[in-house]
Amino acid sequence: MKGSMAIFAALFALGIGAAFGAEEWGIEHEGTARFEATVVDILCELTGDCPAECGGGKRQLGLLRDDGTLLLAAKNFDAFAGAVNDLISFCGKRIVADGLLIHDPAMPLFALQFKRLAPDGEWSRANRFFKDWAERHGADKAPEWFRHDPAIKDLIADDGVFGIPGLKPEE
Repeated sequence: MKGSMAIFAALFALGIGAAFGAEEWGIEHEGTARFEATVVDILCELTGDCPAECGGGKRQLGLLRDDGTLLLAAKNFDAFAGAVNDLISFCGKRIVADGLLIHDPAMPLFALQFKRLAPDGEWSRANRFFKDWAERHGADKAPEWFRHDPAIKDLIADDGVFGIPGLKPEE
């Protein structure tokens, strides 16, 4: 027991303990990655249209690496959720991002799983979307939030399940 605690403490000190390491999802072209980057508003970076506070959570955020690479932070730790809720409080700040880097030939993406303020802030899991949604709409519906979200229900009512008005699934 004493030896295993020492190993765990050493891994934790190095930042590579199981609680702070990306989990692979089996996505083609994925690889785990940990790096420092600045949280940016992607539209601001690409066009110069830069509202205060990265658009206040209404814009897609990304990670700007030191070599100039801009990565879309497309996902967080939860299924079907983006990373904006996890990154908005870090707008313009440097973080250490831990997650999956998907090197798809069409466009590289980053699925954020853990983050901390650089260089040595406290680690936290990237699951803020789920928590924020539960606070707004009811925790009892949160595990499958995408089936209960009013905005999604309205879109399906207007445009159908395929997003094309009039097109319906086969019975």
